[in-house]
Amino acid sequence: MNYMKKRMDFQMVNKQEFYETVKATLSFFEKASIVLTDEEKGRIEVADYGLNDLKNTGLQLMTFVNTDRVCAKEMVLFPHQTCPEHRHPERNGHPGKEETFRCRSGKVYLYVEGEKSENIHCKVPAGSEEYYTVWHEIILKPGEQYTLYPNTLHWFQAGDEGAIISEFSTNSDDASDIFTDTRIKRIPEVEK
Repeated sequence: MNYMKKRMDFQMVNKQEFYETVKATLSFFEKASIVLTDEEKGRIEVADYGLNDLKNTGLQLMTFVNTDRVCAKEMVLFPHQTCPEHRHPERNGHPGKEETFRCRSGKVYLYVEGEKSENIHCKVPAGSEEYYTVWHEIILKPGEQYTLYPNTLHWFQAGDEGAIISEFSTNSDDASDIFTDTRIKRIPEVEK
């Protein structure tokens, strides 16, 4: 299987780290009894958002379908890994993405707009504190889900065991996502 054909959202991808990340991602899927075809295994995406700190900021995902109307993904977060704060605004006259997150395994701490929760469970990655502004905490355990409406600021982090999240949404257009952290880069650059 040629893993280098996969989409890599790294500012500079280290091939060895990529292989190890894909292998760990496949292990998460296997442990959760989520079956992927060989073709799907070859399309696992690794996103570090150009911050080169995958252990703390990033996620791994498999997109099953992404049409003009619907999208379905499985996202893997390693222990305490964080998907950075962002929103899905209106684009080209179309509403922004609406998405439902359903926890499949582990525990997910989802932060959205609203009144700040007491006793926050997560810490943002060091050096990125200024880029996290929403603190209303929603805890998702396996079988629980939450729907985010278009243009809602949100971020999420896995608990101690990592997590798998199913995402069911309207069309996903990563290029239209607006991140609070202006350092985030979406154009991949692969190390030769």
